[in-house]
Amino acid sequence: MSTQALDWAAADGIFFAMGDATRRSIVRMVSEGPQSVSALAKALGVTLTAIAQHVQVLQGCGLLRTQKVGRVRLCQADPRGLDVLQQWVSITRQLWEARFDALDAMLDEED
Repeated sequence: MSTQALDWAAADGIFFAMGDATRRSIVRMVSEGPQSVSALAKALGVTLTAIAQHVQVLQGCGLLRTQKVGRVRLCQADPRGLDVLQQWVSITRQLWEARFDALDAMLDEED
């Protein structure tokens, strides 16, 4: 996989979103099943306005999607958002492994 295959801006957005403890808690909670915005606010002891802002960030980076059901806004995990992270990990692993292989080869030459 080439480094051009990764949307670096999308990866940055996900890392930014997951850099906040409240957003990580929201992702964990919706990974267990859909949650209403009000249920998230109550469980986390955060205002509805704050939760709505966190949800907007998570939606923006593709980790969460919402659906209005009557008067309730339900939040659910969007596993497609993890595709970018999986690509980032794969690319980073390949780069690191190549560096370690080069280091091993250099050390073997010294022996």
